[in-house]
Amino acid sequence: MHVGGGYGRTSFSNPYGPSIYGDVVDTPAFLAGGQFGYNWQNDSWVLGVELDASRAVSDGTNSCLAAAGNIVSANCKASPTAFVAGTGRLGYAFGPQGHTLAYIKGGVAWQNNRGDVVNNNEYFGFMSQETTHFDYGRVGGIIGFGIEQALTPAWSVKFEYDSLQFGGPSVVTSPTVQFPPFAILPQNTTSLSSSYQIGKVALNYHFGADPRAAQWFDPQLYAKTTDLIRPIAFAAGWSFEGGSRLWLSRGRFQWDNSAVPSISGDPSILESRLTYHRLDGLSGELFGRLDSPWGIFLKGYVGAGRFNRGNMNDEDWGIYGGISYTDTISGQSNGKFTYYTADAGYDLLRGTDYKVGGFIGWTYYGQKSDTPGCVQLANFFFPCLEPKRQHDHRQTEYSLECSAHRRER
Repeated sequence: MHVGGGYGRTSFSNPYGPSIYGDVVDTPAFLAGGQFGYNWQNDSWVLGVELDASRAVSDGTNSCLAAAGNIVSANCKASPTAFVAGTGRLGYAFGPQGHTLAYIKGGVAWQNNRGDVVNNNEYFGFMSQETTHFDYGRVGGIIGFGIEQALTPAWSVKFEYDSLQFGGPSVVTSPTVQFPPFAILPQNTTSLSSSYQIGKVALNYHFGADPRAAQWFDPQLYAKTTDLIRPIAFAAGWSFEGGSRLWLSRGRFQWDNSAVPSISGDPSILESRLTYHRLDGLSGELFGRLDSPWGIFLKGYVGAGRFNRGNMNDEDWGIYGGISYTDTISGQSNGKFTYYTADAGYDLLRGTDYKVGGFIGWTYYGQKSDTPGCVQLANFFFPCLEPKRQHDHRQTEYSLECSAHRRER
């Protein structure tokens, strides 16, 4: 079985010409699934085949088909839901006992991707609009690499990075409005393609090995000599672990103003959208965890950082004055952000090398930045208004989760 996360992009071609902005939908993803395979080992070299399948939770949206300021552009959504891959892998076992395997892999993959292409506020609130929906599967390619560490003769854990590439179908889009001069542009087609960068953590069970064995009996399990696994007894009493991290990050934030309920239909039909993107930041963070003898624990982290790069796009559709589309771009400077998380929980199960518990917590994120400069990209008959000098975004969340914590010494 495995869990992981990553970053995807679904691209939409523009049938009306080169786009002013958009056409690429970012889809951050969380996935979970399982894998099955077979390995052959000759000395330190390992050759294997593997089949894995993942269910993905992923969703993203962005503007698309924005060819000109007098054409009503669209809102494109993408949501990859599943991945299946069949790969071969070549690895080399190393380390004092040969229990660590470094490998590369490649093969074929399949994805399911679904979403919508929705024209934005083209009739100024007086008529309902059509939505183009797509739901397709496509075969593509996958390459990757990873490290697999044997824990016992029967169990191993691996850390893997995969890059996946897929083509896509041609999707028929709805007719759209040109104004001025007023005209109805007939339906057309947009071609889709997608790519994903995914990291996974997987737990493997090796058939034929005794799962209760603490001694290495199988020399073909990435091992040349025997090794003894000595369990460490759970230490009663108080314990604390902590540290610090330095983060390099890139942020993106969207705020959408729907044209619904003034228009009956899909709430993803937009009147306006603010997109903050390419917010490159540097932050420092402190984290810690305190465990008590009674199974109660506290954990959390606090961080702060700055960013002085990035852009803000301000898009509008069907605003008063009878224009089709405007898009202004402004810079970002003097950006500051702070965040923290505080959790309290209880270990429901405890053993010599594991703890399983649940916790409830509080999460906060706050961000401020200046917005200097403004350039009109789409409709030059409507120059920039005086920009808002400061953006302040704050977010607070409660969380109720379960956690599993394994101790290895």
